[in-house]
Amino acid sequence: MATIVLYKTARSVSRRCTGAHFRSLACSREPLCTVLPGAGPWFSRGAGVRLISYGTAGKSAASRVGRRALVLGGAAVVSAAVAGLVANASHFQRAEMATSIVPVPEVRELEGDILERCRGFMSPPVTDMNVLQSRKDEMRTRMEMLIMETQAEFCKALEEVDGSKFKVDRWERKEGGGGISCVMQDGKVFEKAGVNVSVVFGNLTEEAARQMRSRGKVLKGKDGKLPFVAMGVSSVIHPKNPHIPTVHFNYRYFEVEEADGSKQWWFGGGTDLTPVYINKEDALLFHKTLKDACDKHHLQHYTNFKKWCDRYFYVRHRGETRGIGGIFFDDLDSPSQEEVFSFVKSCARTVVPCYLPIVYKHLNDPFTQEEKDWQQVRRGRYVEFNLVYDRGVKFGLATPGSRIESILMSLPLTARWEYMHEPAKGTREAEMLEVLRNPKEWV
Repeated sequence: MATIVLYKTARSVSRRCTGAHFRSLACSREPLCTVLPGAGPWFSRGAGVRLISYGTAGKSAASRVGRRALVLGGAAVVSAAVAGLVANASHFQRAEMATSIVPVPEVRELEGDILERCRGFMSPPVTDMNVLQSRKDEMRTRMEMLIMETQAEFCKALEEVDGSKFKVDRWERKEGGGGISCVMQDGKVFEKAGVNVSVVFGNLTEEAARQMRSRGKVLKGKDGKLPFVAMGVSSVIHPKNPHIPTVHFNYRYFEVEEADGSKQWWFGGGTDLTPVYINKEDALLFHKTLKDACDKHHLQHYTNFKKWCDRYFYVRHRGETRGIGGIFFDDLDSPSQEEVFSFVKSCARTVVPCYLPIVYKHLNDPFTQEEKDWQQVRRGRYVEFNLVYDRGVKFGLATPGSRIESILMSLPLTARWEYMHEPAKGTREAEMLEVLRNPKEWV
């Protein structure tokens, strides 16, 4: 079973890879050639066999280091600082990874030299590279490198499709940290594409601390202060052609230092697809790619996180989901930091192979004005969810020091609202609405 990856030629792989580990990927003999409709030859990455204990968080019995193509995707509103990382008071459930596991030694993937890896980024990292070098084994550094790589790989993939370039915008947060926003507007393929990285730190406000306590976090500050660091990569892509879906993803890490110097940490994130018209082959590819990544770590992850995604991206006042879902999780902090990071890394690396083949497949699909109008109506629903329900957006807009441009990056350039709009029965528009009102199991 193969996972489609972006690179069309070994030369392209070599050009994009950074660091000794990444350069070696260009020489790998493992990929097999797969042909996608309308896309030409692509390299496929062997899925690899993971030994998993049924019902537990299984771990890899053997390393695939040096044989995996690096495929990363970047992701949407990390908001101003803590955004979706702390605004979770109304979350549906707490993500749990089983704590009872078969004792298989953890095999940490070689991550390469910091300076070498930074050369392939869209911009220098938010944190000074000398600081990253000095604490390269700390999770906050490893996660920052992952989200920077995710941003770079996804942006380069989209630039290759569109022919346009991203505008790279570095910003600073006076309270601590900053971010890198990459935005493409009015391109040939993408009406608006945004891929943001945010790395912020400081002390939690009392309101943020209260929200975390309401989620079961027992946090003990010193002199009323709770130092934190929050980071993430997020993206929303709005194509021009109504037959190419909108995609959103977000992967993030949060760390709080308590009075005794101990640290609490957790991860969150997910990837979801919002098509304008249902294409069962696209839905299967998208969900199966996510499921394959989840299954490497726990056979129940895809089922649990797919259900959570359907519940979270639900437009209650419309009685419909925002799209056809994907995966979504938050507060993931067990069984170990290394295992959770490995899981998040696997999820982040699915973004290109679960989306780019769909883009290429529909790149030259013709469409009518009526189909474009339906896309605009669906865009309106997307805006409604983000402004009315999305925790990250709401929290970011209410947080001092917020960068509004980054928060609202997820909104499309154009959208449409029609009074009492309802598609005619038997149409493809009605078929789409039926799926949104009754989410399906695609895999």
